[in-house]
Amino acid sequence: MVVASGAGSNRHRIGARVMALTNGGGYAEYVAVPEGQVLPVPYGWSFAEAASLPETWFTVTQTLVMRAGLIPGMTVLVHGASGGIGGAAIQIATLLGAKAIGVTSSPEKSAYALSLGAVATIDRSEDIAERVLALTEGRGVDRVVDVVGGDMAAVNVAASARSGHIVLISTLEGGSAQVPLRQMMAKGITMSGSTLRPQSSETKAAIAERIAFSLLLHLSLPDWVKPKISTFALEDAARAHEQMETRNHIGKLVLLTSFGRAQENLR
Repeated sequence: MVVASGAGSNRHRIGARVMALTNGGGYAEYVAVPEGQVLPVPYGWSFAEAASLPETWFTVTQTLVMRAGLIPGMTVLVHGASGGIGGAAIQIATLLGAKAIGVTSSPEKSAYALSLGAVATIDRSEDIAERVLALTEGRGVDRVVDVVGGDMAAVNVAASARSGHIVLISTLEGGSAQVPLRQMMAKGITMSGSTLRPQSSETKAAIAERIAFSLLLHLSLPDWVKPKISTFALEDAARAHEQMETRNHIGKLVLLTSFGRAQENLR
């Protein structure tokens, strides 16, 4: 909620329900954010639900949409499909007319990815590249969203179509990899990596504009599937981190300030 604004800031009135991408220091009751990084909370969403959106949607919009040039008709392989980034990638890809294939590690996580719009899922225990080729009639996927890194790099190359683009967002299983360069060259594959925090305020504002222009209104539709969230009091941040490190959770973990908990109790 907006409680104050700086000189010349007029996009959001005092008291407006907003969500924002912070530049750090988000574990706080109050935070100052450039107004270009602030978006209205979608209709029908609680503050806790809205808090789960900016980091993931800004990340996916920047990397998969704006940098990798996702367009309708493409097929996207999404690793970690039941997590925050993966879930956002599935929903954004689906909104933009692409088909998402999710990689998950359990039937429960697979069901969640399918509920978000994935056209199919692959269990991590399977031969992922082989399953991708079977699902795409031997063509491979146009885009890959990778939060795994490590040995998955070679798998992504094998699963990619010609002129594919692999977007590296995180390296949960290793920051180094053996990459089949000749296969990349033969297929004309691009691999790009990026992190969100070092981006300029102008870049972050441009990402926010893209979200507002082509994605945000859909989130207020009555049939929109909201991400699954698990909430913790801000004082229990350490417990939330322990839960995150187990990698067994589905969706997003959200920390609630006293204001946030009061708002949840009013629902």
